[in-house]
Amino acid sequence: MTELPDGVRLQKVLANAGVASRRVIEQYIVEGRIRVNGSVVTELGTRIDPEKDLVDVDGTAVQLDTGKRYVMLNKPTGVVSSMKDEKGRPDLRRFTREYEERLYNVGRLDAETSGLLILTNDGDLAHVLAHPSFGVTKVYIAKVDGRVTPQTIAKLTRGIELEDGPIAADKARLLDASTGSAAGGGSSLVELTLHSGRNRIVRRMLAAVGHPVTELVRRQFGPLHLGTLPAGKSRELTKIELGALLTLSRQESPAGGASDPTSPRGDAQENE
Repeated sequence: MTELPDGVRLQKVLANAGVASRRVIEQYIVEGRIRVNGSVVTELGTRIDPEKDLVDVDGTAVQLDTGKRYVMLNKPTGVVSSMKDEKGRPDLRRFTREYEERLYNVGRLDAETSGLLILTNDGDLAHVLAHPSFGVTKVYIAKVDGRVTPQTIAKLTRGIELEDGPIAADKARLLDASTGSAAGGGSSLVELTLHSGRNRIVRRMLAAVGHPVTELVRRQFGPLHLGTLPAGKSRELTKIELGALLTLSRQESPAGGASDPTSPRGDAQENE
């Protein structure tokens, strides 16, 4: 696909990316449904540089590089979020061996925390999604000791003070509470929505309000939902999921500043 310096025809690039057939894409162009670098294009002869230009269809970003891979993993407990653990603990390599590309995790989850983890070889996207400054929303479900009251839920959203500063959940709700008194006993299921990437923030918040976490799972990361994916299983993102994820990353990402996910630490690591 090298028709440079004039570029490659837009309909050819999008067809190769799996968006639709060239004929259908030509209709999209005529209808003004495709933008290149933020500008609507309506000319069928439009050519682009697929390595530099950003394209979206109906407002949803399209990945033109077919060499990029995006995988959702339901990380089980007992596995560290690393491609090679220096202490010899179970790591993520067991989940990436089946893929030809060299994949890396976006952010981290504690060994004791299960749930949604993204594996990719897209450094630009990894930088935006992993770095706390971009504030990508995550949803967690925590099983905690004791019966959580509505007052505690309200406190989590109003904000609490931790040793590294104040923090408030974007949303919090009580899903279930087992038998036991309000003063102690029993257990509860709490759903927390956060955009913070601070270290072990979910566990620290719930411990601070008197309800230590006994089990924790991340159910959602940005527009991605874990759904029915079993623990220890992975799958590639659907075109709809990938489009939503790329659209989010392009909205959040400033000009430049992309990083390489091959860095052992990355730019920042959430560690719930």
